[in-house]
This record gives sequence, C-alpha cells and structure tokens, in this order.
Amino acid sequence: MRKQPLATGNIYHIFTKSIAGFKIFRTKKDYKRIIEVLKFYRIKKPPFRFSAYVELKDRNNFLKRYVGQAEYIVEIIAYCIMPTHIHLIIRQMDENGISVFMKNILDSYTRYFNIRTKRKGPLWQSRFKNVMVENDEQMLHLTRYLHLNPTSDGLAERPEEWPYSSYAEYIGLADEKICNTDMLEDLYPDKYRIFVEARIDYQKEISNLKNILLE
Repeated sequence: MRKQPLATGNIYHIFTKSIAGFKIFRTKKDYKRIIEVLKFYRIKKPPFRFSAYVELKDRNNFLKRYVGQAEYIVEIIAYCIMPTHIHLIIRQMDENGISVFMKNILDSYTRYFNIRTKRKGPLWQSRFKNVMVENDEQMLHLTRYLHLNPTSDGLAERPEEWPYSSYAEYIGLADEKICNTDMLEDLYPDKYRIFVEARIDYQKEISNLKNILLE
C-alpha cells in the first residue's frame, strides 16, 4: 500500500519501466496496442472486454459515441511511450482510479506481449512511480519533458517525428485526440511548439550527462 494514497481530483506524473531495461515496445503494432489499451481502460465501466474492443472495425467511432456518455476513472493529459518505459500525466477521476487503470493497462499489455513473443513471467519493474503535479506551470514543463524524451534518447530529431506521444495533439496535428489539453490551450499550437523545441538541445545535454553519471 502506498504511503500517501493517490487523491481523486489530483494530477500525477506516472512512470513505469520494464524489468532490467528490457525492450517491450518493438514494433508499430506494439505501440498502437498500448495506446489502444490506454484509451480503453480509462473508461469506468467498459461495455465489454478489451479483447472484444480490439476486434471492432471502427474503434474510433465507438469511442466517440460511447465515451461521451461514459465516466472515466482517469483523465489523460499527456503521454509518451518509449521502447522500455511509459510516461503519463493523468488526473484521478474516481477513487483508486489510477491504481485500477495502471493495473489494467500493465496486465493487459503483459498478456499481449507474452503471447506474441512466447515468453512467461512479469514484464514491469515493481510498482509504478508517481509524483503529484502541484500547479499549471509545473505541468507545462512536465509535458515538455515528456514530449522531448524521444529526441533526448536519439529516437527522433524532432518531437513531432515520434508518433507515440501526445505531442501531435498539443501542436494541432493529431487526427484523433485522447488527451485533455484544455489547461494549456492558451499556448496552442504555435507557441507550444516553440516552447518545446527551444529546449531540444538542452534536454539532450542533460540526458547525456545523466548517462555518464550512471555509468
């Protein structure tokens, strides 16, 4: 049990990683799978199991129709999926919502990955980590940190080149929106792009320094 329970209404930075830096997102299908899992398990009472949901021919239209009437256990504000880990900024909307959400998404992806790769056993390193976001300014800088993760790790030259984060939503290029970006809407889209991309080189330097210190 956590020393400080996650409080409904609060926003948290959630971080979880694979065991021993194991690469758990390897293909486009893997990344798309975890994003579908995020979209599905935020719903408080899904009308059917995830296995039935992924068989739908038009999942986006289903979500538009159903989610508008459904309650959420969490609200996704930003995300970034990396080869070995996941960053989320989410608001808890229901009691124990984040714990339930995280258990569901991690268990669901573990089952999928183990079946696909013919492996057994746990996939994630211990319990997910969480830090409460205190104010809008902190959240603004945190979204930038998330969206620059792929450039810091050398996976992309620019954040918009990494399709597995919410950055496209924040700069108005996403075909589908799953995040609530309202709290930062005054910056969209051009100002936010400038705000983020001005920090690309600096965050790379900080990332490289961390790697040196860890080694």
